[in-house]
Amino acid sequence: MKMSTKFTGLLVAALFTTVSAFAQKEKTVMVGGAEMYPSKNIIENAVNSKDHTTLVAAVKAADLVETLSATGPFTVFAPVNAAFEALPAGTVENLLKPENKATLTSVLTYHVVPGVVDSKSVMKMIKDGGGKAMAKTAQGAELTFSMKGKDVIVTDTKGNMAKVTTADVFQSNGVIHVIDKVLMP
Repeated sequence: MKMSTKFTGLLVAALFTTVSAFAQKEKTVMVGGAEMYPSKNIIENAVNSKDHTTLVAAVKAADLVETLSATGPFTVFAPVNAAFEALPAGTVENLLKPENKATLTSVLTYHVVPGVVDSKSVMKMIKDGGGKAMAKTAQGAELTFSMKGKDVIVTDTKGNMAKVTTADVFQSNGVIHVIDKVLMP
């Protein structure tokens, strides 16, 4: 069956319009110089962020790529490269050694809360908690959330505090909140 050139042109135009409309509906957030697409999973997006190369390397070393690519949902508090660089000298290199995989996995899963906890939910939890809220991580220990002015602060069990610098980066399998410090269980 031969299609007319006019019909083929209309069909191509309709397909282009449909694809363009879909692309426009997907609201992206820029993280580390790359767009984060809600239709992609946590790993598919994180590998494109220039600010999260250390985190991605650590996730690979801990064999957590498959886990964080799964359905989830997960809430990830994602430290930037500068947060890893601020750790004592040799810490990252030591954690990345194969013999320290269990410790690395513990540190990384301490940055993950099962389920989707967006910023609106965190702020409501803080308000309902009289100024602070707690959430159990995939690692098993808790994180504490509070506000400092308009900033959401995440505090680990050792008292280290990280500020959420970019909130609500939605993924197909959860949400990422970019933080400025590494949390330690």
